[in-house]
Amino acid sequence: MAKQIIFIITLLITLGVFAYTVRRLYYFFRITKRFPIKNYVKRFVLMFEVSFLQTKIFRKPVIGFLHALVFWGFCVILLGSVEMIFDGLTGSERLFYTDGLWYKIIFASGDIFALIILFAIFFFIIRRLFFKIKRFAGRELSHKNHIDAYVALSLIFLLMVSLLAMNVFYCVENPVPLKGYYPVSMFLAGYLQDMEHESAVILYEMSWWWHILLIFLFANILPYSKHFHVFLSVPNTFLSRLDPLGKLPNMDNITKEIKLMMNPETAFATPESGAAVIERFGVKDVEDVTWKNYFDSLCCTQCGRCSSVCPANLTGKKLSPRKVMMDLRARMNQKGPGIIKSGKDFDDQRSLLNDFTTKEEIWACTTCNACAKECPVNINQPTLIVDLRRYLVMEESSAPSGLNMMFTNITNNGAPWQFSPEDRMIWAKDIPQNMKI
Repeated sequence: MAKQIIFIITLLITLGVFAYTVRRLYYFFRITKRFPIKNYVKRFVLMFEVSFLQTKIFRKPVIGFLHALVFWGFCVILLGSVEMIFDGLTGSERLFYTDGLWYKIIFASGDIFALIILFAIFFFIIRRLFFKIKRFAGRELSHKNHIDAYVALSLIFLLMVSLLAMNVFYCVENPVPLKGYYPVSMFLAGYLQDMEHESAVILYEMSWWWHILLIFLFANILPYSKHFHVFLSVPNTFLSRLDPLGKLPNMDNITKEIKLMMNPETAFATPESGAAVIERFGVKDVEDVTWKNYFDSLCCTQCGRCSSVCPANLTGKKLSPRKVMMDLRARMNQKGPGIIKSGKDFDDQRSLLNDFTTKEEIWACTTCNACAKECPVNINQPTLIVDLRRYLVMEESSAPSGLNMMFTNITNNGAPWQFSPEDRMIWAKDIPQNMKI
């Protein structure tokens, strides 16, 4: 009974902290703009392909396979974690146990995957420490970002150690009959046959608490970590942009403003007279992005795959698609609380554009969409970059000289070239009139 009370108190504290985090993120999302979602069947298929089959991660076969094993292992082990929570609430042991095959398969798989994940995470840590992977570096990654990665990996490592320890001492405590099947733990328990039963019981309880408290700690650290994608990667693939990568989204507010201007009743109306307020074109700050842009920034794994294939980044330019997403998340953390407290008129004299992401960065983008194609969780960086450009062009008339010249020519000549419309067909004057093309 005492165990149940302590567990319930611990669970309530965990849920309270998690609820605070969810509430904070909810208000941040309210700051952003709408993003419509359609074609649910197609989205489910894409989510299954990218998230559960891990198809994009296999573009790097060896490390991709290890990452896929970690993901699949977590999916299986999650079922055991849910059972532990119900065990803690009810004071029972292995509450979901049935004498059927499925229970044995699930928990045997979880036991095997725990060992696989243990070695995979150990390899990931060694890889970060000694292999000097280029995409794990970048000016956008501070010492804090690297510590964040090691903390998350270390927690996962300890989760697997505690899970195996719990299973091993359970097998020592209950050699026959066992509830479920634990091939790895039964093998390891063979080396502890001489352990006293009372010691096995105590060590099992200690391992059980160690594991469940690590789960609670991990769940509340994740939303403030780059490993938030553990929660968000699956829904983010469901929310993927379904249009072809090269298709840029239209600006609905442009269409709306043109219709207002063509209407005699609204053409010269002002906000004071009750007319609709003119929206900002493009993105300057966090209140201009869509909720999907912000969701992408939270889901970013900071793996650097996007920047490693970016032609601008590879040629030494400052653009890093990873940095663009990290900038959005950082800016929301900075400005979001002020907007929540004071309303959307809050101004801290800073903005996402210029103070976080510079003009030089966004104009270096070739919109080739290599970053979006490579991203393992289907983040679409170019749509945000293009919207930042749209603000510069349409609100500040700030664009590179070459583009400004093209805009001027289109305005004056109806074409990007600096030729009068009357001279447009001079090139064809010597072509015979009866010539067939």
